Amino acid sequence: MKTFVKWFLRGTEFVAAMMMAAMFLTFILQIGIRYSAKLQWLGETFPFLEPSQYGWTLEFCLALWVWIVFWGAAFVVRERDHVTFDIIYGHVSPKTRRWFAIIGGLAVCAGLLWSIEPTWSKFHILRLKKTATLSHLLGDWVRMRDLYSVYMLFLVVVAARYGWRAISAFRHGADIDQPGHEGAAKP
Repeated sequence: MKTFVKWFLRGTEFVAAMMMAAMFLTFILQIGIRYSAKLQWLGETFPFLEPSQYGWTLEFCLALWVWIVFWGAAFVVRERDHVTFDIIYGHVSPKTRRWFAIIGGLAVCAGLLWSIEPTWSKFHILRLKKTATLSHLLGDWVRMRDLYSVYMLFLVVVAARYGWRAISAFRHGADIDQPGHEGAAKP
């Protein structure tokens, strides 16, 4: 089981890295097309370098950015890498920290799970909307709902992570995933 989890996490990191690479290459393409647009003869001689055909690059970068943020937050960012406000948390007893972790984990889990249905209801209208420029790259079948569907994945995965965090805090205490603890994950 641990081997599967390790490979799964490596796979999610690889997907995030490929999305970042695709966004970077698209950005480089944007720069090249922008500066070659000043050479009017280039677009006339090589029709595939016509700047008007590259409007999709902006929307593609924006879609990739949305995916990178939500994919990364759901799968790549570790618990100890999150920004936390733990002034009170660090100054209370381990038993109180345990209850803070349980209540906080359950609250985040419940809030995210509760928001799935209203969010999906709002996504329902997005099934009708096409992207403005990505149809040149991906075809007419891609809808706005498809581009933003990663948010639904984010809601489910982060809710599961915080639910597991609450269970883990209940079973083992709240400090098990903190740096310096013997059960903490190694970087």
